[in-house]
Amino acid sequence: MTGTNGTTVTGGIRSGAIGRIGSALREAARPARLLLAAKTAFAVGAAWLIAPLMPGVTDQYPYYAPFGALISMYPTLMSSIRSSLQTLLGLAVGVGIAAVIVLTVGPNVWTIAAAAALGVLVSGTGWFGAGREYIPMAAIFVLIIGGANADEYSLGYTVQTAVGVTVGLLVNLIIPPAPLVAQAEARLDAFQRTLAGHLRDIGGAVAESWPPENEGWARDARELAETSRTLRTALADADDSRRGNPRAWLRRTDTSDDHVRLEMLDDVAHQIRDISGCIGDTIWSRPAALELDAEVVEPLSQACLAVAEVLAPDPGDEEGSVLRATAAERVEDLLRTVHDRSMDVGTVTGPGVLTAMHLRRILLMLTPEDER
Repeated sequence: MTGTNGTTVTGGIRSGAIGRIGSALREAARPARLLLAAKTAFAVGAAWLIAPLMPGVTDQYPYYAPFGALISMYPTLMSSIRSSLQTLLGLAVGVGIAAVIVLTVGPNVWTIAAAAALGVLVSGTGWFGAGREYIPMAAIFVLIIGGANADEYSLGYTVQTAVGVTVGLLVNLIIPPAPLVAQAEARLDAFQRTLAGHLRDIGGAVAESWPPENEGWARDARELAETSRTLRTALADADDSRRGNPRAWLRRTDTSDDHVRLEMLDDVAHQIRDISGCIGDTIWSRPAALELDAEVVEPLSQACLAVAEVLAPDPGDEEGSVLRATAAERVEDLLRTVHDRSMDVGTVTGPGVLTAMHLRRILLMLTPEDER
């Protein structure tokens, strides 16, 4: 598109990029992330101070202790324990591969390449989780850096890494991370507000000058599926953050309602994407476009706006009932208008029918069981 509309689209893309950058920076500066950064700094520093105190030849390889502390620091206690054990197992297997080569043919360009290939193959078994990447790396380190002192290097590498991992785990146990349940619930609230915003944008867009100059609602609707996937990950992290965490013992930690709510919001997102796709086809005359009668535009806009008000999270019980009743009336108005115009012009106004159908489904999902 060109002219004013082209300027609007370019501005929308720029503002969208700025918004994503701002969101990423806010995510990085969350209190939980700042706590993790502080604990990581403390664990790495403590591991570096302890490493030279280790007995025997292991004190010659102190730099692997901070590395071990770093790989043990994860946002949740159980993920820290799990990934640390997997990493140590991966290192042990990699060192074992290198040891077999050292005791047989010795390190050379061919055996180093073979060790790397074998390490990659073994890591593909799925048995080592976060430690899979360290199998070929450990084998190559022992063969190239260890060289003639491969046995001493292997011992120092493994022991000092284990020292760092132990320090990291102790720090995580002494200062356990906060459960991520509240954070996941806040992200669910934000997702629900986003869905309501999409419906408001659609309702406003169809009532604008035709075709609408604002295309942000159509672009943003395509991102809803990705948002839903990130929320599933956030809820899984919240569940993981409760396991073995002393800070979760005195708090409400059941997330079953949150999982049910996400399933509902995911279904709502599908309905909104269908509405957006159908109306977008009509607005920009795509091959799948169905005609939207001018008389249907206003009731369609009002129905979308009314359902968007219901979708906004946490209205009071009485206010929610009023909003749902109003939205139901607007959807019925849309259906009556679609019926009347279909009879007058002799054809079904497709976008109106589809939008009404999806809005009714959304309302049903948002209505408590005792009001249905």
